[in-house]
Amino acid sequence: MAKIIPTLSTIRRMTTGERRLGQRLESLLEDDYTVWFDTPVGSRRRYPDFILLHPGRGLLFLEVKDWKLDTVKSMTPDSVELETASGRKTVSNPLEQARQYAHAAVDQLKRDPQLVQPEGRYRGRLQFPYGYGVVFTNITRKQWNAAVPEVERERLLPGHRLLCKDEMTATADPETFQAHLWGMFEYSFGEKLSLPQIDRIRWQLFPEVRINHRQQDFFAADEEVQAEAQPPAAETIPDIVRVMDLHQEQLAKSMGDGHRVIHGVAGSGKTLILGYRCVHLARAVRKPILVLCFNITLAARLRSFIAEKGIADSVQVHHFHDWCGRQLNTYNVDLLGGPEPAFERQVRSVVRAAERGLIPRAQYGAVMIDEGHDFERDWLRLVVQMIDPDSDSLLLLYDDAQSIYDKGSLRFPLSSAGIRARGRTTILKLNYRNTREILTFAYEFASDFLREQDADEDHVPLIAPEVAGANGPPPVFRQFESAGEEGHFIVRCIAKWRQDGHALNGIAVVYAFNSQGRQYQKALENAGIPCACLQTGEEKRAYDAAEEKVVLLSRQSSKGLEFDTVILCGLGGLKDDEEKLQRETRLLYVGMTRARRQLLVTGTGNNWFTARLGAMVA
Repeated sequence: MAKIIPTLSTIRRMTTGERRLGQRLESLLEDDYTVWFDTPVGSRRRYPDFILLHPGRGLLFLEVKDWKLDTVKSMTPDSVELETASGRKTVSNPLEQARQYAHAAVDQLKRDPQLVQPEGRYRGRLQFPYGYGVVFTNITRKQWNAAVPEVERERLLPGHRLLCKDEMTATADPETFQAHLWGMFEYSFGEKLSLPQIDRIRWQLFPEVRINHRQQDFFAADEEVQAEAQPPAAETIPDIVRVMDLHQEQLAKSMGDGHRVIHGVAGSGKTLILGYRCVHLARAVRKPILVLCFNITLAARLRSFIAEKGIADSVQVHHFHDWCGRQLNTYNVDLLGGPEPAFERQVRSVVRAAERGLIPRAQYGAVMIDEGHDFERDWLRLVVQMIDPDSDSLLLLYDDAQSIYDKGSLRFPLSSAGIRARGRTTILKLNYRNTREILTFAYEFASDFLREQDADEDHVPLIAPEVAGANGPPPVFRQFESAGEEGHFIVRCIAKWRQDGHALNGIAVVYAFNSQGRQYQKALENAGIPCACLQTGEEKRAYDAAEEKVVLLSRQSSKGLEFDTVILCGLGGLKDDEEKLQRETRLLYVGMTRARRQLLVTGTGNNWFTARLGAMVA
């Protein structure tokens, strides 16, 4: 069964014939086919009806028409005259449409040296075949042949580039059905596309699935795009591209409307899906999009992420309590009194003001919540009221294994907070961020406190992660006699990695106590290594992931972030009494799973944590 993106059940705007063809493609093609429906291609945002990709066949572009034979009054190689309910209209010949889609995509793909023939007779041509054709969902082959003389058929719409109604029935033979499709190619190759080549094809054709790449051309005005002689030629194509995997892309493009909930393990791509959702909705809703999270540092990183997508004008990203403060200031609402900390009184003040109509509801076209596991019921209930009911778009993402605050963890029915997501929840178990070695190490360390638990759709399950990442070096644990020795070792490691060419902004020192952060910051600065210690609110808000500096931050502030290399330090000072053990273990699990490729764990003395790690690496 082919993978259809988006899933057919989530597509509303689809003609009867398009849906029928989609069903045939899904059922009559094998598992190694991927099919995209009405997905914009490249910077020009062209919309072919269907694009098919197969490792051994190549790319196929299909234009679908639900025309009936008696409505087709005349045809030329360029145009068709149709009888419609509103009179006669002249439209493009569908074969010419499909040809233009295919050639525009091919021109885009030819820019990538790794997708073209490097030498020989076919130098500069794609390393894989492509084809294009037309599907008539309401005209049989016999009807078409009887109505159009053979000579004219070859000139207007050659038979091998056409699939007809009687050739796409539910009982069609899969091999015969596929033969019609692949007859639309002019040639074929013997070699199959590699997985990296398939990723590069998707990187080129669908910019929204790119990871860590600026995508500011998404929302160029249509007239500007049409005026371009060709897509921008100056774009730098990396040697190694990173894209969402097909499951992530299918999920991101299949969400539909309403309230959606994604339960995802650490590193499963929740933020990527959030970014795509923002890109999609930025063109569909009239009001701004609000993205909220609990971690100030993550909010800063998400702002950079949204800026990379080129949609910062349409999407507002805030730490939840900062957003509450902005609401109070904007609408001149006084902060309620009381013994609680100011940030707690901020929330109560906004809730009360919204109830009294002092702060308006329905301010946003869509709301997305990252780190939902750290949100309380009243917070969620407040945020849901801020969604415009006309769009009613909510996306809640969380991983209960990363819940580290007593008031969070979503230990209540989601419906009690106004979230209506029954039948619209998704679980992501695959971890793509960490290497197999890092994820196995982190989960083994914390497994006593991360037992998988089931729950119904209105509650939160605890999900065990599954490895999808590559292999890498095993995590390292080092134990020292003193904090001074530990700090000296950390500085020497970073200096060596810097000498070996590692980017400093890919290195994070995740500490247990703020005093350690300042101590290591001073040691790094004395060694001439640029660094940024994120402890105050201002330091966290100013975090710039692109700045070439080592980042020092607490385990709490590391939530939602990721780095190539992580040093998780200061374990010797942690309390291991029964009351603290679970929370500290979860925090360490969060810190470990920030590392994409390399993890170093350090500590002094002897406690439960150092003993467990020592036994694991013995």
